[in-house]
Amino acid sequence: MINDLWYKNAVIYCVSVSTYLDTNGDGIGDFQGLMRRLDYLQGLGVTALWLMPFQPSPGRDDGYDVADYYGVDPRYGTLGDFVEFTHGCKQRGMRVLIDLVVNHTSDQHPWFQAARSNPNSKYRDWYVWSKKKPKNAEKGIVFPGVQRSTWDKDAVAGEYYFHRFYEFQPDLNTANPEVQAEILKIMGFWLQLGVSGFRMDAVPFVIASKGADVGEKPVEQYDMLREFSQFLTWREGEAIILAEANVLPGTDMKYFGEAGERLQMMFNFDVNQHLFYALASADAGPLVEAMKDTKPRPATAQWGQFLRNHDELDLGRLEEKQRQAVFAAFGPQPEMQLYGRGIRRRLAPMLGGDRRRLELAYSLMLTLPGTPVIRYGDEIGMGDDLRLPERNCARTPMQWSTEPNAGFTKSEHPILPVIDHGPYGFEHVNAADQRRDPNSLLNWMERMIRMRKEVPEIGWGDFRFVSTGTKTVLAMEYEWRNNAVLCLHNLEGAPREIRLTLKHDGEGCVLVNLLSGDHSEPNKKGRHTILMEAYGYRWFRVCGLDYLLKRDEV
Repeated sequence: MINDLWYKNAVIYCVSVSTYLDTNGDGIGDFQGLMRRLDYLQGLGVTALWLMPFQPSPGRDDGYDVADYYGVDPRYGTLGDFVEFTHGCKQRGMRVLIDLVVNHTSDQHPWFQAARSNPNSKYRDWYVWSKKKPKNAEKGIVFPGVQRSTWDKDAVAGEYYFHRFYEFQPDLNTANPEVQAEILKIMGFWLQLGVSGFRMDAVPFVIASKGADVGEKPVEQYDMLREFSQFLTWREGEAIILAEANVLPGTDMKYFGEAGERLQMMFNFDVNQHLFYALASADAGPLVEAMKDTKPRPATAQWGQFLRNHDELDLGRLEEKQRQAVFAAFGPQPEMQLYGRGIRRRLAPMLGGDRRRLELAYSLMLTLPGTPVIRYGDEIGMGDDLRLPERNCARTPMQWSTEPNAGFTKSEHPILPVIDHGPYGFEHVNAADQRRDPNSLLNWMERMIRMRKEVPEIGWGDFRFVSTGTKTVLAMEYEWRNNAVLCLHNLEGAPREIRLTLKHDGEGCVLVNLLSGDHSEPNKKGRHTILMEAYGYRWFRVCGLDYLLKRDEV
């Protein structure tokens, strides 16, 4: 079977089962609740759901500390519920991606329990050990200020074990062929149950060499990615890996593979960080450079473009002055920041709840080269609860209605507190009210997603930047199969008049507005004069001058 590249023009929606909808009253979301909301998601225009971890877990890291890769946490339901869910998605034309967390396990996983208790166990070499604490144990920490070391001594084994993340998440020895074979087995298991691929967690760490004698720059085993991809193609031709890989642009092709033989998709962290700098500074220049730097990719590869996700907004790729500008604009208070490198807020409060800026940000994300990935709750402008620790502040339950606990649960004790105070409390921000309001953010998002799916040039085509004469207005033109689309975004809070010259086949063009009746016709020299309102955006289809004649005939 040949991969049909469905992901090229998809709309991906990230959801946490535990915080979406609770149907049995225990305060924890479940697959039955997610099933009840499939029609809502289909109506929104979602074509693929990305599920955060739902396997059995002690839950010390929101499920990323997996204790069993072949099951469903009983709190969320059963394997039967999961299969019913994937079948429901298939009926509605939606695909399912699930998190694949194989860089580490929970320390409660039977593999680690066997490894620590018996040095002769086959699982001993499934993890990374050292008899002495390595000298570089304080380097490479992922969670500064929370995590103290990457090596801790296990009382039972009497040796130090390596953990790139929290101490309760021992790293798997992914260089071990048996571990690699097990990863393929895990993927095969979930493919049989109806998933169309995996969002692979922490990919650079998965493929990096591990051990006490590894230097500051571990060797990446890129061929491992090719083996994963080949297995997917063999088992299910349409299946993909969407990689979490926050890496420098110069290494992108190593992850994709020169011919696309490794990863199908990666999140574009470089563009994401420069996008927020553009929103903070009203300067499109660095964002343009980031898109140019990440433009090279195989024909089958695709970027995942996003605004916010379940982690902090990582600003580590920005220059110090740029990073401080983003902090000042969107996270000025210490409690808004995390790990010394990022902002732990949701998008709506970061932008001050300004509808104009929210629309601008989403319009920009939807028109970036790649496939849009939306975080649950962002379609209604959910806020955050900074009283919650670390990243939990942006992982609160979905706000469905004005019922108690936002309609998420009938329990008095939800898994995380529902936001019930301030301008982002569920009485002010919820899906039920917004569904009834034709001018709500939810209904605006539905219209924008529908239009995005009708503009395949963005997902499939090539792009170029068009000069606007100002750094505050970004203009991008996409071309694919003799069709062209022009997207304009004004990053500043003041109106701007811009002039554009567009010519195709040596003739001037008519710009047909895809979002309103505000079209643009060229003057005799083929130039367009367009007034962009503060934080304004335009999606134009580029048509030849004969469009004027056809329109007049109609």
